Amino acid sequence: MTAIKDGLQRAPTCKNKPAILYAWAKEAPELKLPEVPYSIRVIAESFETACVIEEDVAIHPFAFRTHAHRHGVEVSGWVVNEVSRFPVVRRRMAVCYVFPCKTLISIDFQDEKGDDHWFLIGRRNPQLPQMFAPVQNTSLVVRQGDMLAARCIMKNDEDRVVKMGPTGEDEMCNFYMMYWAEGDRVLKDNTCFSPGAPLYHWSSEAGLNHIPK
Repeated sequence: MTAIKDGLQRAPTCKNKPAILYAWAKEAPELKLPEVPYSIRVIAESFETACVIEEDVAIHPFAFRTHAHRHGVEVSGWVVNEVSRFPVVRRRMAVCYVFPCKTLISIDFQDEKGDDHWFLIGRRNPQLPQMFAPVQNTSLVVRQGDMLAARCIMKNDEDRVVKMGPTGEDEMCNFYMMYWAEGDRVLKDNTCFSPGAPLYHWSSEAGLNHIPK
């Protein structure tokens, strides 16, 4: 309640219409709420990207490095061999995400698709010292038609949406790979990225299967 004084008008405590959620007084006992009949859903999304090697190269990865800001938990890189069960008719789709337009992701869709074989390049927590480390398998060779794929796992403990950006308040996720090649046959298109979840996933947009955990 508000007291009326000379020259002052009566006014409510709140600017808008008040709504009482819960009130107690005079050492009242606690209120016991009923059990919630459903569990609170925890939704997990991974930031994934994948690119087909379209150049006639044979590159040999030997070291990798991961980078993220404080929300990064794990970054991994893979070589994916797409194996067809039968001779197939391929359909090419180029996706453009920036302008002026450049083909960032070019995927061969197969009418009949077999199993995808995944080979780990490296996996590391980006909160550890961010140095180049040896690859998991030094015999890996990436050739034309193979796919390079990377995945980032983030954990957001904050009550806000964390946006992509360069500052410590933003997030980013990078997987760097060192490789050697014969002569000057190196990759000319040496970057691969995607818009990330929920717009891009390995299982749908890239059409991959047997995806590792």
